[in-house]
Amino acid sequence: MREIVLDTETTGLDPGSGHRIVEIGCIELVNRIPTGLTFQRYLNPERAMPPEARAVHGLTDEFLSGQPRFAEIAVEFLEFIGEAPLVIHNAEFDIGFVNAELQRIGIAALPSSRATDTVIIARRRFPGAPANLDALCRRFNIDNTARSVHGALLDASLLAEVYLELTGGRQAGLGLTASESGQSMIAMKPGLMREPRPHEANADELAAHAQLIAKLKEPVWKL
Repeated sequence: MREIVLDTETTGLDPGSGHRIVEIGCIELVNRIPTGLTFQRYLNPERAMPPEARAVHGLTDEFLSGQPRFAEIAVEFLEFIGEAPLVIHNAEFDIGFVNAELQRIGIAALPSSRATDTVIIARRRFPGAPANLDALCRRFNIDNTARSVHGALLDASLLAEVYLELTGGRQAGLGLTASESGQSMIAMKPGLMREPRPHEANADELAAHAQLIAKLKEPVWKL
């Protein structure tokens, strides 16, 4: 099963107020294991970066001014995600921004039903506990020391590990198939089957058992 873990960094919290995506990062999973294929782009938001957003991800106007606009990478992005389900932490936020960018260039929005929201999964599994990405990394002993600032590809990578733990843990990947182990399954040949050996007691064994029982005084099964 192919899935895409997706994360974005933005200029703010509300695409309806004119805020834009400044980084998009995706990681391909097959059977919930990263394949090594990724998609990551920094984007020119065509607007100024608010100081509070810059403090979160560290991306400056000067750096982003030389990056492509979303319209320039939209086709490549859509080809990468294909029809795969999306895995997103706080899906409403990221899907909202992606769809705002798509609609701005006349491309149909992604359905929200396509996304699996790991925040919802975490809150169901651990009611009342923090469900942010850093807290989940601590819970599952996932190393997030490189996360001094937010980054879309880095966060997607961490989320891929969190998602694996939320949906069954690393044990899900321990069962090797024949091809993964490098060994083929050995089929049992019909000629190797043995007839079952008789286990029924013979006359001498039954007589010996009866003699033993006769020596018992007040056995529990007769009380």
